[in-house]
Amino acid sequence: MHFELLRTFLKIGAFTLGGGYAMIPIIESEVVDKHKWIGKEEFIDLIAIAQSCPGVFAINISTFIGYKLRRTSGAICAALGAALPSFLIILLIALCFQQFMDIEWIAAMFRGIRPAVVALIAVPTFNLAKNAKLTLETSWIPIVTALLIWKMGINPVYIILAAGICGYLYGTFLKPTE
Repeated sequence: MHFELLRTFLKIGAFTLGGGYAMIPIIESEVVDKHKWIGKEEFIDLIAIAQSCPGVFAINISTFIGYKLRRTSGAICAALGAALPSFLIILLIALCFQQFMDIEWIAAMFRGIRPAVVALIAVPTFNLAKNAKLTLETSWIPIVTALLIWKMGINPVYIILAAGICGYLYGTFLKPTE
């Protein structure tokens, strides 16, 4: 299992452009659909926890999945698998970057990758909204949150704390009983 975790997250880390959020559909495909290590609901919960914790999202989510499956050794294998490809690629690029950016077609290639990376991040965002059962009634929450952070410069930590308190109060006092 440890080798399978390492190999799975090495593959995910090696073939994902755009950072941790772009990894979400690939991680879900591998961990939930292919290997069936965890369920979809639990995966969504782990995403929420990984987003709430400080640090790099890709490392957080891989660590949580690895820990869930094989405790500390699983967390180390999964995190190492997710981080090692990026580390090696960045190291290689850093060694050679400046001399290659003077070549026009390489510079153009990097300019062309940018919109694709935006799409790779947007798609899991919409999928998460759908899986989290975001409706027209609740869609104002992420919009207002983004505006508070972007336009008013409110620290995201305060937003997370306020959301947690509001969620607790709603669940305790206002949520209709089923």
